[in-house]
Amino acid sequence: MTDHRIGTPDEWQAARDELLAMEKELTRRNDELAEKRRALPWVAVTKEYFFATEDGTRALAELFDGRSQLLVYHFMFGPKYEAGCPVCSSIADTINGVIPHLNARDVTMVFMSDAPLERLQAYKARMGWKFTWVSAGRGEFTRDLRFAVPEDEVRGWLAEGPPGPVPKLAADCGTDPVAYLSEQPGLTAWALSDGVVYHTYTTTARGLEPVMGYYGLLDRAPLGRNEGEPPEMWLQRHDEYQCTTSGAG
Repeated sequence: MTDHRIGTPDEWQAARDELLAMEKELTRRNDELAEKRRALPWVAVTKEYFFATEDGTRALAELFDGRSQLLVYHFMFGPKYEAGCPVCSSIADTINGVIPHLNARDVTMVFMSDAPLERLQAYKARMGWKFTWVSAGRGEFTRDLRFAVPEDEVRGWLAEGPPGPVPKLAADCGTDPVAYLSEQPGLTAWALSDGVVYHTYTTTARGLEPVMGYYGLLDRAPLGRNEGEPPEMWLQRHDEYQCTTSGAG
């Protein structure tokens, strides 16, 4: 028997109407934030950056693939990893199917990691993804954006031991916590105008939830994310889940 509050249809409708007003206000607020995000000043890129791609070495401007906008997801897969981060892999699952829709709006999206290209391509084949994945090779691009962090600095972070799920995630990637955290995830946005590339936006941490489509759906399921406190690390690669049944009620 459930211990959740039970109500009548009228009680449900009244509560739903109140919630709907809050949801509409949040939608309007999100629209305002999106406008402010687009209004951020652009910063011209003055360095030359190059990446290993399926089509050979390419400059940053060439990653736009003939479009004027570029989104880059910085996927945690470092030179010392044997496999990609499970959390980043769940994000890749979300994005894989939307690439054609982004292209239709003049947006190119690529994934970028520091591991050698051949290792990225092998993992991409395992996961069945179709998007473009390039290697930055632990070069200046990821270091300048702080998505590649020196291991000595990471050791300072871990002076009191690796937090929560980090040891498991590192093991899942075939590496240790220091090497695991020397790679950081993020989403960056870029514009190309008159041959000049501009950096327009960066987000990390919970700012990445929009590219984690399952969370928006879980937030609307009866039990929500149901991750516990502190949250458990339940995410796995999509080919590693076992069939499960709910333990609720």
